Amino acid sequence: MQVLNSIVGLIIIAFVISIPCGYLRQNYKKYSFMWFLLIHLPIPFIIVLRLKLGLSWHFIPLSLGGSVAGQVVGGIVARRKE
Repeated sequence: MQVLNSIVGLIIIAFVISIPCGYLRQNYKKYSFMWFLLIHLPIPFIIVLRLKLGLSWHFIPLSLGGSVAGQVVGGIVARRKE
């Protein structure tokens, strides 16, 4: 049960910290330096969190999925706000 809580927490945190980056990414030209930076900025934090929780590399796709979903949601929020 503890591992399941860690996995769900990792996915939720990856999602939440990626939303602001997805929001800000909408203000930059596609494939520019800042666009790439904002996509990859949350990744080191997610890696550190995964290692602190003691989760193996097998959970990288789940955390990556949470991060991508956060980027998409942040982009949608930014486009709706315009």
